[in-house]
Amino acid sequence: MLLKTFGWSFAVTVVGLAVAGVLWGWQGLAIVGILSILEISLSFDNAVINAGILRKMNAFWQKIFLTFGILIAVFGMRLVFPVVIVAITAKLGPIEAVNLAINDKAHYQELVTAAHPAIAAFGGVFLLMIFLEFLFEEREHKWLAWIERPMARLGKLETLSVIVALVVLLVAAVTVATDVAHGGGDKTATVLLSGVAGLITYLVVGGISGYFEDKLEDEEDEGADEEGGAAPAKKGSGAVVGLAGKAAFFMFLYLEVIDASFSFDGVIGAFAITNDIFEMALGLGIGAMYIRSLTVFLVRKGTLDDYVYLEHGAHYAIGALAVILIATIKYEIPEVVTGLIGIVLIGLSFWSSVVKNRREAGPGDGAEPKAEVSSGV
Repeated sequence: MLLKTFGWSFAVTVVGLAVAGVLWGWQGLAIVGILSILEISLSFDNAVINAGILRKMNAFWQKIFLTFGILIAVFGMRLVFPVVIVAITAKLGPIEAVNLAINDKAHYQELVTAAHPAIAAFGGVFLLMIFLEFLFEEREHKWLAWIERPMARLGKLETLSVIVALVVLLVAAVTVATDVAHGGGDKTATVLLSGVAGLITYLVVGGISGYFEDKLEDEEDEGADEEGGAAPAKKGSGAVVGLAGKAAFFMFLYLEVIDASFSFDGVIGAFAITNDIFEMALGLGIGAMYIRSLTVFLVRKGTLDDYVYLEHGAHYAIGALAVILIATIKYEIPEVVTGLIGIVLIGLSFWSSVVKNRREAGPGDGAEPKAEVSSGV
């Protein structure tokens, strides 16, 4: 199971490190290895979130996510995206931007850093919406009940998450967007526009995927009623819906946007290690492969069903990352802080799940949950 799930990741690691050693020597090999570890540490919560969505898809779309999706993640977000950002913000042609990235790495790094406020505002608001939608939703299992119960009651106001996100964006625009650490100057308008774009992206992609998912479930309910069978479980019950067609397609797009938002801090943080776009793409790409494999491992092992608080910990980590991304518009925050916060929150949620499982098993039962998360980390 472990080799089957992580086989491609192991193979890509061996080939990638070998290529790095041949092209850039021992220093390049070390840089690629460090970037891989950076990506994994920053994106572990991404794997948990992805698993919660991926388990709703059928086998075909799960394979699409692992094949075509990884190409988007590695080449699109880790290689092409920084160049596109430079081209847009510096008003350069695509060929000129690529030439700059290859031949004038110092200036390229400066331009990417100057674009950080826009990137952070877009990604921060998008991730904040994911966290708020989770926090305001009524669900069967509650990890931090003293927070989640009152938030679920407030969540009955359907537009509350949008209101909170807009308030956070406005506060950020009039505080952290002035005299920013990245590029200097007043970036209020840039932050506002980028944040609104992130909000609109979430509402459009998430809304469309949710619409088709609900429509498919309604059709399945109607079919079950006609046949006199039991209706499938609704969202949040842990059941696999097996989304296909348009529902799975828009859910796939939603997954890719989530991955893009998670990759922002990794791409920006990578410039503290190297400004070579190919070293960056290779190192972050290897890390992205492991995140994909870990996502599949969590789905196939039924980990999220057995350890019910893992999704809670991942969403709290997303909320923390969203706040950190917005704060980095003005303040320098080490990537190790972001990674440690996510790991700690997920670790605590995992331990809480273990305690819950032991308590429900009862004394002397000795039953263990079927998932073995520790073997996949």
